Amino acid sequence: MKIVTYNVNGLRPRISQYGSLLKLLDSFDADIICFQETKLRRQELTADLVMADGYESFFSCTRTCEKGRSGYSGVATFCRVKSAFSSTEVSLPLAAEQGFTGVLGNSQSARGGTPAIAPSLEEFARDELLKIDGEGRCVVTDHGHFVLFNVYGPRAQSDDMERIEFKLKFYKILQKRWESLLCQGRRIFVVGDLNIAPTSLDRCDAEPDFENNEFRRWFRSLLMEYGGPFFDVFRAKHPDKREAYTCWPQNTGAEEFNYGSRIDHILCAGSCLHKEQDQQDHSFVACHVKECDILTQYKRWKPGNTLRWNGGPRIKLQGSDHAPVYASLLQIPSISQHSTPPLSARYIPMIYGIQQTLVSVLMRRQVAEQIQSYEVSSSFQDEDVTLACCSEREKRPLDQCSVPNEPPGNPSSTISLESEFPILRGDQYSTVSSVDSAFRTSIKSQSDYIRTIPCNETKKKAKKSQGSQLTLKSFFQKSSIRSNVADNGSGSLTNQADVVEPSFHSNEPPAKEDEGGSPQQYELNSSTSTQKQDEPNVCSQEKNNVALLEWQRIQKAMQKSIPPCKGHKEPCVARIVKKQGPNFGRRFYVCARAEGPASNPEANCGYFKWAASKSQRK
Repeated sequence: MKIVTYNVNGLRPRISQYGSLLKLLDSFDADIICFQETKLRRQELTADLVMADGYESFFSCTRTCEKGRSGYSGVATFCRVKSAFSSTEVSLPLAAEQGFTGVLGNSQSARGGTPAIAPSLEEFARDELLKIDGEGRCVVTDHGHFVLFNVYGPRAQSDDMERIEFKLKFYKILQKRWESLLCQGRRIFVVGDLNIAPTSLDRCDAEPDFENNEFRRWFRSLLMEYGGPFFDVFRAKHPDKREAYTCWPQNTGAEEFNYGSRIDHILCAGSCLHKEQDQQDHSFVACHVKECDILTQYKRWKPGNTLRWNGGPRIKLQGSDHAPVYASLLQIPSISQHSTPPLSARYIPMIYGIQQTLVSVLMRRQVAEQIQSYEVSSSFQDEDVTLACCSEREKRPLDQCSVPNEPPGNPSSTISLESEFPILRGDQYSTVSSVDSAFRTSIKSQSDYIRTIPCNETKKKAKKSQGSQLTLKSFFQKSSIRSNVADNGSGSLTNQADVVEPSFHSNEPPAKEDEGGSPQQYELNSSTSTQKQDEPNVCSQEKNNVALLEWQRIQKAMQKSIPPCKGHKEPCVARIVKKQGPNFGRRFYVCARAEGPASNPEANCGYFKWAASKSQRK
């Protein structure tokens, strides 16, 4: 059995990178795949984002409306299964829960009732727990032999006291939930981006007081070597491994020099599955975890990428700023037969569909039958038929077309289905003769059906079918061609009523009229208009060349104003302060090289200089 945890930094871009959700999941070849920072709201969950053949998925999305938190965070657990029903696979959970406080409900909660607060958390107010779980930072799945917590830990800047307080409370409540399960004899896996590097071994160029941070002290207090119940599975398998990082800054090119930190973890607590009486030296990690490592092949930066300072085009690195971590397990027996929990994404209304009433189903069926009968009846007539007597060239019921030079109210203006009437069909004339009663009935029902469609909707559909908006130049080009054609061929299509009807009994095909005047006239007009079109094209090309030269001159002038860095004597890169504060919007210059260890002369030299003045705020 294989478990993978991966901060995807947006599920949509990762799916786009791999082509589909299924290809992304299959690339890990794992039984349980835990994603963090999906950046999806619940109303955005669609089948292509949550459903893949052979996988069951469980999501927790952000529910908060705070500024900057909407569509933020989010976690998802994907379980590879052969069957979602009546299965004995360990990867298919027995139960699932959004959040870890119980207030959002779980798969065993009674429908319609208020979800109960999780055991040992009764001391906290419900509103307080809702705020903790409202950011979509945890999904809990019970796999029988162990309970799996997929966690995306909060991030807090050193000067943001509100987020520091939230992070402290988040982990305090989460630890109480773990302790409650351990007291019940349950085994626990905690996987995910916890946003904490526990020791200086897990951070590049760690400062001397790095380990004194309160969150790092709390993390270490959970570990077995510090008296806690959990194993840091990676460190249990690689206790002295250095430069083993899982996260790198996004905008500094730090991956190039592996200048990062290890904040994505797999923790495990609980006894092994063996039945021996003496289990003093036994643990789940020692007996059932074969390997745990970082999947560095998923890093964005690959050897051979264009260096930032070599004058070549800067490439856009594809992938997350994190690397996945995996653990492979051994000797995990099957569990009792069970089916996928109700929290599964297959039961989300946007995916499964909303339950419909019997009346709505019958009404839809009736409408479908009417549309089908209309399509059958309309097959007797061509879609582009235009009645010669209609003043507007659009499809109408036959009984609403009037004969020219007749008043609208005159009964003789109505077309009789039994009479012969000429129809103009693509410049050729054909005649509708006698039809039997069944055909007249279908035409009559068709005309009644079309009469119910408003005329405005018909015109709107016609406008939409014309395609996207044209350019101003193409508009005048087409209008000039149309005017030439109209001038040369005037009178050919002026009045359809003046055209002499062909004899119905004649076997000779009707003569085809010339619509566009003589071909020689048309070619002369088109060649003249082409010459006129070429003149503005030449002028616009000259203007573009002048603008390009001017822009290149401005860029060279800007390059001269950029200072060189002190370490490499190379032009710096300009940046703007985006963090709220007294320096918000102020421009500064830094070394353009990728961030790396201070001991590496090829890395960023750390040069910094404020620009002369603040950039203008928009």
